[in-house]
Amino acid sequence: MQSRGIYYAARDAKTCLAEAFQTTRRIDRVFQAPQLVVFETLARLKLLDLTGDFATRMGASMAIHSGSRGRARGWARDLYDAYPEVQGILYAASMHGGQHAIALNERALEGALFPAHPLFHRALADDAMLDTLKHAAKALGYALR
Repeated sequence: MQSRGIYYAARDAKTCLAEAFQTTRRIDRVFQAPQLVVFETLARLKLLDLTGDFATRMGASMAIHSGSRGRARGWARDLYDAYPEVQGILYAASMHGGQHAIALNERALEGALFPAHPLFHRALADDAMLDTLKHAAKALGYALR
């Protein structure tokens, strides 16, 4: 059984779409039934901010955001151990112009941080999402399926 977990999120839907579909560069509305969920936390998240000069101070560089995933995972493990009060990291999304993205660890589940119901929850296959997805795909240079 795995003792650690990670949840990737972003402050805007376009960043979520850019990151989630980066491998194929195609927003697939059907495969694996993707959903868009918007929530507001009930308390302030305790995030380690890697978007400023902290990465440089700790001996890394901004490549931590877009370089080798293996190297980034190594840094994430070290930061997890070094900052036991932190619930995740704030980083620059490599697929959407450095927009802020968040990687929450399982510590974020320890308190009453999430509401019982999200503000918004829709399947990408829902026709009500089509115009939004068309605009996002065009802006990102992704295809839409």
